[in-house]
Amino acid sequence: KYTLNTCNQTIRYMEAFNNLDLLLRGFWLVAIPVTIIFLIQMVLTFIGTDASDGTSADFDGDFDGGDAPFQLFSFRNLMNFLLGFSWTGISFYKIIPNQTLLILLAVAVGGLFVYFFFLIIRTLMRLSEDNTFKLSETIGKTAEVYVPIPENKSGRGKITISVRGTMHELEAMTAGARIPSNVMVKILSIEDSVLFVERI
Repeated sequence: KYTLNTCNQTIRYMEAFNNLDLLLRGFWLVAIPVTIIFLIQMVLTFIGTDASDGTSADFDGDFDGGDAPFQLFSFRNLMNFLLGFSWTGISFYKIIPNQTLLILLAVAVGGLFVYFFFLIIRTLMRLSEDNTFKLSETIGKTAEVYVPIPENKSGRGKITISVRGTMHELEAMTAGARIPSNVMVKILSIEDSVLFVERI
């Protein structure tokens, strides 16, 4: 009896689906499998087996001046586009009677889904970058003397320098004359974790 009721209910659903307008039926035919695939992709991403799909540097997705690599034409992005496209069509089908306008809106929202995915990937990639400060990044840059630097490598002073928006206080030496505080210097080299500088 349970099986018979289930079959009857399925038949009613199929009849109701077949009675839908052609465009709305098309939106549902896209939405159902795409949503299932999207959910599977989300699960795979969270467990770490599918996290790199759609992010390889096949296309430079520089939508807003960023430099994050982004593969535009990927299966994941196709799913993102179709997800936004289909559900927008379903949601606004009764609100927007003009089918051409409805399709244009669905395409626009699908594009926004792809763009939002790009923003998410760019953020994740920035979080995964190695932000460890390296002394080698200071070579060739200018800095300000904080503690006077003795002449002819006879002692160490300190300089302050901004690297990637962060201020650092570092030890420095010079092979020339003494350099007083508040003087700008250029960093020439590094020896034993000490910066060698010259007065500008």
